[in-house]
Amino acid sequence: MQPTDFTIHIVDDEEPMRKSFVFILAMNGYAVKAHQSAISFLSFAPHVHRGILITDLRMPEMSGLDLIRQLGVKKIPIPSIVVTGHGDVPVAVEAMKAGALDFIEKPFEDSVIIEAIERASERLRGPDANVDEIASIQARVRTLSKRERQVLFAVVAGCPNKSIAHDLDISRRTVDVHRASVMSKMKAKNLPHLVRMALAVDFEPSSRP
Repeated sequence: MQPTDFTIHIVDDEEPMRKSFVFILAMNGYAVKAHQSAISFLSFAPHVHRGILITDLRMPEMSGLDLIRQLGVKKIPIPSIVVTGHGDVPVAVEAMKAGALDFIEKPFEDSVIIEAIERASERLRGPDANVDEIASIQARVRTLSKRERQVLFAVVAGCPNKSIAHDLDISRRTVDVHRASVMSKMKAKNLPHLVRMALAVDFEPSSRP
C-alpha cells in the first residue's frame, strides 16, 4: 500500500481507543499520531501540515465538539471526523455545523472510518475537489417529493418522528415511510450520513421546498 502524504491525528482520552485507532490505521498504510486530550492537540494544531483529525466527542476538560469550534476560531483548517458512542441527530448536526465532515457512531466497521478518512482527504486536495460529490447530492435532492423534502428538513433539525408527524399533520407510520424513501433516494447509509449530505449542499432545516 502506498504511503499517504498526510497524517491522521487521533484525539481520545481513553488509551485503549487511541491504541486501537493507531493499529487499525497504521495497518491500512496511514501515518498516525495520537493525542490524549483535546487541549493538548489544540496546542499542537498550529504545527499540523496536511493533517486529518479524528476526535472522540465526550472528553474531560474539552469535548471534541469544542475542539472543532476552537480550530475554527483559530482558523486552523484541519478536516475533522467526530466519533462517539452517544450519538444522535441533533448532536451530529451541531458537530457538522461546527465544521466536522463526518459523525461516526460506535461501534463501527473499519471500512466506515477508512471511507470517512478518504472523504476528508479530498478536502486536502483543494476547495474544488468535492465538486462532483456536491453535484451528485444536489441531483438526489431534486428527486425528493415536496413531502419528502419537508421530512428531510425536520430530520436534519433533529426532530423525532412524533414531532414531525404532529407538525406535518400526518401519522407516525407515514413519517416512517417518507424517512425510508428519503434515505433510499439520497443513498444514505445512516442518519449521520444523511445529515452530512444535507449540510454539504446547504440544505438547511429552515429552508422551504
